[in-house]
Amino acid sequence: MTITADASFEVLPFTRTCHHIWEDGDHVLIGVSPGNSYFSSERISSLTRWATTRFAQVDFVYADLHVDRMFAAFGYTREHAEKRATKEIKAVRRRILKGVEESGPLHAEIRVRALSEFQTNPVYQLLHRRVLHFLESDDEFRKGCEEMALHFVGSKLPEGESITDAQLQVCFDYMAAELPFFIDTPSILDVPSSVAAYHVKMPMTDVLFARGGGLRATRNQAYAVVRPEAAEKAQSNPGNPNHLNANTHAHTAPTEGTVDERRAA
Repeated sequence: MTITADASFEVLPFTRTCHHIWEDGDHVLIGVSPGNSYFSSERISSLTRWATTRFAQVDFVYADLHVDRMFAAFGYTREHAEKRATKEIKAVRRRILKGVEESGPLHAEIRVRALSEFQTNPVYQLLHRRVLHFLESDDEFRKGCEEMALHFVGSKLPEGESITDAQLQVCFDYMAAELPFFIDTPSILDVPSSVAAYHVKMPMTDVLFARGGGLRATRNQAYAVVRPEAAEKAQSNPGNPNHLNANTHAHTAPTEGTVDERRAA
């Protein structure tokens, strides 16, 4: 079952608990990556209108850590990588600010911040250390991170070549900087609960939200796929070259009853 928040997006909470947190409407985190064409200023405007009518607080957090290293690992010279990263990071910030500004009157508190701004946050620091620890000690967690790395950078690899250890390590560092927000955004940002929203289901979702042990998201942290409604139509039409892979579907939960009644059940 899909939750339709407005005419623009469909929402697929990953678990029943994620659905409850979604309904609470306390906070949503929208992570934005540099160089991702999905996040145009128009898309940001639509996301802002969607988010501010549903949540009390909204945070856009854009990645600005290890971006230069990512470019260098996949073929750029060090100097070119630094220039390209600086350009991409400035561009993504401009797009977010423009999108928010052009979204119209806001109905919620909204903030735009870089990932690097949280490096002095003690909760973020602790969660980052935990991520690094589990990368070294938890085979399932590491495997999920490897799948996530290949999911996002596989297209950058020359045909027939596999990712190198050096490239994989840079990907791990890049992801480790982001993963604290998928584990415990409420503690980092001091909000009652939070939904991490992204337009596809990421390979790490099962590891953080579905398995029984290891490093897992906190009970007040949710994950939801939030994507343009046209994606559903494309997915039901395999002949459409733009249809999404079936793996982007998330688990959903029924909406009957109040939040307290469902939790009591």
